Amino acid sequence: MDPQVDTTDLMAALDQHQLSMAALDVTEPEPLPADHPLWQRDDVLITPHISGQIAHFRATVFPIFAANFAQFVKDGTLARNQVDLDRGY
Repeated sequence: MDPQVDTTDLMAALDQHQLSMAALDVTEPEPLPADHPLWQRDDVLITPHISGQIAHFRATVFPIFAANFAQFVKDGTLARNQVDLDRGY
């Protein structure tokens, strides 16, 4: 399957300010290597495949996202469900 977004073109569009930000649920390549430049960008949000539809999605996930977003804006940390790469999750 061909990627829907060319990563090189996406980064060029961000660099040239054609886009101010990108939010990605799927990347090319997948999984995204740990040393990939997308991880280092402040203008890219990479989510852990949370874009699916389930009946209770908004009621379950949005409160977590809202709390994390508010905390992140405040001081750069997350209130809940912080990924701990040293522990492998």
